[in-house]
Amino acid sequence: MTVHLEVAEGVGTIRLDRPPMNALDVATQDRLKVVAEEATRRGDVRAVVVYGGEKVFAAGADIKEMQAMDHAAMVARARDLQDSFSAVARIPKPVVAAVTGYALGGGCELALCADYRIAGDNARLGQPEILLGVIPGAGGTQRLSRLIGPSRAKDLIFTGRMVKADEALALGLVDRVVPAADVYTEAHAWAAKLAQGPAIALRAAKESIDAGLETDLETGLAIERNWFAGLFATEDREIGMRSFVEEGPGKAKFR
Repeated sequence: MTVHLEVAEGVGTIRLDRPPMNALDVATQDRLKVVAEEATRRGDVRAVVVYGGEKVFAAGADIKEMQAMDHAAMVARARDLQDSFSAVARIPKPVVAAVTGYALGGGCELALCADYRIAGDNARLGQPEILLGVIPGAGGTQRLSRLIGPSRAKDLIFTGRMVKADEALALGLVDRVVPAADVYTEAHAWAAKLAQGPAIALRAAKESIDAGLETDLETGLAIERNWFAGLFATEDREIGMRSFVEEGPGKAKFR
């Protein structure tokens, strides 16, 4: 299998494992979708790390496989390609991408599906599809522009250039840069902390933000209002507020 789900202490690690560069061929894309949906379903997975290993996150699509596809083949495949990445974006739990080495093309698009990105100081990110005569097709034109703004996204997509970790941080493409050897440890710690939090409230926060960004302010406020009120029916809300009143803030132990 080219993608694995490893679970420990509430954290599920979606591990890409297709040496040497984790090229995202069709089989790997399909497997990614299966694993992301498993992480969504499993109650013992409360937060997720997406990780490509110590040397590389994912260097992009399998270009040799793609070269053999004609227009009709790609029309038939394009929706499945996007769906495999969207399955990661739709995981209703906190998701962090642990980025080492290259995250190019589909690799960058996969990192964009996470809620938070921790990059090693050796990371190189970019959307080089234009250099192949095409554009990003797994969400890059949409998620990148929403994350860093249209002008910055156009610069990266129009030129196809790679950016180093420090520039990616300045652009807002990644959220934190750490020594390459510490990437997974830091990402796992971020996820493990949130895995101890109130699962339904975290889901509500994620869905409110993500859905709200796709609509107008009033509709977004309605989404937030419905989730906010609904959380008053949860045990986590009872635990959190009782702990605050009796012990002070930040001491609640959620189930």
